[in-house]
Parts: sequence; structure tokens; C-alpha cells
Amino acid sequence: MVEERGAADEDRRYEARRTLLKLHADAAEWFHENLLKRDVGEPARKYLKQRGITAEIAKNWQLGYAADEWDAFGSWARAQGYHTRDLITSGLSKTRDNTESGPVESSSAYDRFRGRIMFPICNDVGEVIAFSGRLLKDAEGAAKYLNSPETPLFRKGSVLFGLHKTKRALIEANCAIVCEGQLDLISLFEAGITNVVAPQGTAFTENQARVLKRFVNEVVLCFDADAAGQKAAERSLDALLQNDLIVRVAEIPAGEDPDSLVRREGKEAFESRVARARDFFDYWIEREAASVDLASLGAKMQLARSLAGTVSRVRDPLMRGEVASKVSARLGVAAQDFQALLPKQRSELLRSNERSEADGVGGPAPPPRHDIAMLCLLALRDEEAREFLREQNWREILAQVADGEILVRILTSDLRPDDAASLNTFMVTLSPPEERLVSSWLLQKAPPNAAAMVEKWWLGIRQAVLRRQLDVAANQIKLPNLSTGEIVNLQKQILDLQEQLHELSRPAGPGDN
Repeated sequence: MVEERGAADEDRRYEARRTLLKLHADAAEWFHENLLKRDVGEPARKYLKQRGITAEIAKNWQLGYAADEWDAFGSWARAQGYHTRDLITSGLSKTRDNTESGPVESSSAYDRFRGRIMFPICNDVGEVIAFSGRLLKDAEGAAKYLNSPETPLFRKGSVLFGLHKTKRALIEANCAIVCEGQLDLISLFEAGITNVVAPQGTAFTENQARVLKRFVNEVVLCFDADAAGQKAAERSLDALLQNDLIVRVAEIPAGEDPDSLVRREGKEAFESRVARARDFFDYWIEREAASVDLASLGAKMQLARSLAGTVSRVRDPLMRGEVASKVSARLGVAAQDFQALLPKQRSELLRSNERSEADGVGGPAPPPRHDIAMLCLLALRDEEAREFLREQNWREILAQVADGEILVRILTSDLRPDDAASLNTFMVTLSPPEERLVSSWLLQKAPPNAAAMVEKWWLGIRQAVLRRQLDVAANQIKLPNLSTGEIVNLQKQILDLQEQLHELSRPAGPGDN
């Protein structure tokens, strides 16, 4: 019974995901038809033409247009058989009271995107999972750009726009040109500059930087020259440095952006601009110093304290020392005096991390826990063990396990350890610490009882996940002011989890798999 219920739940989740993917694909095509073929898209076509976006480019990127109407898309989607609940879950529709749960009447739902040029956002295999809409006409109180909300398909802080088209070029160049907007990226790509990505927002997140590190070692920021663009560059710094990426900054003239610049200068001139990009800290120190009267001791000291806060966030001790030397030289202050301004607590934390890394324990990238490490070893070295894991409900389980990401990476890859080309392709997607881990596992022999061991370790992980879920439910049911329905649901959940744990703990019989 437990296995049947688990299989049924898995089927429901699979069907729900498939429905959302199909809805997004259909929506992208409907918006695209609006732009290219329907009268309602004429203003959008004129705007894109002015921006140098031809019909062919619009087709390449499946650009679209959402009519400036209350429920144009929702009405069409319901006519295709989609339920209002699906439209709400996808983020393509919303309700007047922003209801996200419970029954939703179609009359209370309306289109999230209205009067906007639509950019489909795809995952790394090219499936549409979200949208970004640019307002065609300025409206008071309306955001110029609007993204889909977080959904079962879309996590804004983990997705890079255009990656599905540009990842091969990123690997070949070992360098990513990063711009702010979708139009910037599209213009560069269509001009032949294809090693380019854009974050879903104004600055990089830790997850986006981690994704990018799988493909490149260097990043060139091509953000707008205005204050907002420069702030975005600074906010991106922490995430990029934490993932050991080399960061440079290309000079973008005031009033320009990568889109306008590549259309005016052409590909070669823009590539030359990227090649001349300065080290981030050289650029940043000069920009900050140029805005202050260094002849004023008070202004100089205020700037020194401000710069020290940023320098202290540099994790690598050698780079931090070099940047500190550059700052002190540019400001004309003694190096030891500037070093004294670095926050003590941050410096001590960094020294602690550096000692941990030198000792091979702790630090920002510790090895995965033992059970995950064992499963990674087995998945890498034994074909039967790898196939066993792939037959399990591993995506859902590993999403709830600390350190599970490296095993997910192994199971989703086409890696064949006995094939050099396959191995090299896989290894370039890893960060340096991950690459060292995988290399150490590949040097080990698979144990003779791999099939039994993989089942043992996987069982332990499943039991740990269920116990954690049971603890959460047991704590929730103790909360005050729960409704009767909430209590009943939690009781059912606790009983179900207890039954699953009991089933997993039961010794396997002769007829069990």
C-alpha cells in the first residue's frame, strides 16, 4: 500500500510538472503569434524594429507580446482546457486578492502580464519555465520589467537568461560576458558574441554564480554606466568571488548599454572593449577615488573606511592583500594603516577558513557527508549501482538532503567513467573543489558488494528524510490556533510517515524487491 501510494504521488507530481511545462510552451507560442501575426502586436513590432530586433531575431528567441487587456491570455488558455488553478500556479494569472490556495473562480483571475513584450525564460535544456515582460508604454507605478513569480518550475535566483543557447560558447571561451537585460544579451548574441548571459535581476545571486562556475573561470561585467548599473556590479561581486571567479569590468560609455553599443560599434569593436576590460578592483578603486577630493583628509579617511568594508569581503588572502595594497597606494595612506581598518571579525573568520582549508577540514567547501560520498563513489564506479539509483525517486529525496547536489549532478549527467571524452565533458561542469572530490572517487575501485551497499546507503538516506519530515509535522501539530482541518491533515501526514518508516524498517522477504 505504501509503495502504491508513493508511486501515485510521484505520478501526480510528474503530471503536474508536465502540465506546467506544456502551459508555458503554449503560452510562449500564443504570445509569439500575438507579436508576429496579430494586429494587437503592431505597437510591439514597431518598438522592436526601432531597437534593431528583426522578425528573424524575434523568431530565434520566440519573443512575444501580451495584449494590454485584463484577461486575454487567461480566456484563451481556459478555452484550450487549462484550469484557472494551473494558470495561478504557473504565475501567468493572478487573483484580485492574490489568493494562492483554495478554490479559485475564473472570474477573480486576471493576466499577470499585460501590455508587455514577452521574453521566454528557459531552463538549460531549452524548456520554457517562466517569462520576463517589458512594459511597452510607461505607466505610473508599473515596473518596467516584470518576471514570473517563484513557481514549481522557476527559481529566479538560480536561472540565467540565455544559458540554454550560450553554454557551449561559454565553455569554449572560458569567459562569460554578463549584461543586465534580455535585449542586451540578444543583441550581442545575434551580432556573433555568443559567450554571454544575463541574471534574472540586477545582480548575481550565489546560486547563479555557482551555475556559471560550471562553465567558466572568468566573468566580464558589461553593466550600464549609470548609478544603478554600477551598484549592480558591486552587488554581484560577493557571489562571484565566493565561487573563485575572476571578475573584470568592461567600460560602457555613459548613456549607452551593450545593446546600443554593439549596434553602433559592431562586433569587433565591442570584443575589443571586452578584451580591454580591467580587473574589477582596479576599476572600482579608480572610480571611487575619482569621486572624492583626496586633498581633504576627512574625505580621504571616510573613503578609506568605505573601501575597507568591501576589501574585507574578499575571501582569498592573497587577493585581499593585493587589493589592500592597491587601495592604500591610490589613497596615499600607509599599508599598515589601511590594513588596520579591515573589520577584525571578518579578518579572523577568513583566517579561520583559510586554516581549515589548509588542514583539509571545514572551510567553505567541506567534503560531503559519508553516506552521500559513498553513493557518489558507487554511482561513479559501478554501472549496476548507478542504474539502481536512477530507478529510485532520487530527485525528490536528494532535494531534501544536505550535500546532495553533487550526487544529483552525477545522476543527471551522461557520464561514463570508462570513456575519456564523457569524463572530460562532465568534469568541466564542476567547481575546483568538486573536481578534486570526483577525481579522488574515480581513483578508487568499486567494492565487490556494490549492489548491496548502494541499497543500504540509499535506505539510510530515505529513512533520515522521513524522520526529518516526521519531526517537522510533530512540531507543527503542537502549534497553537490550528484549525480542525489543519490538525486532521497533520495527523494523517504523521500516520503516513510512520507507516512509510515502518515499511522501510521491515526486513525484506523472499518476494520483496
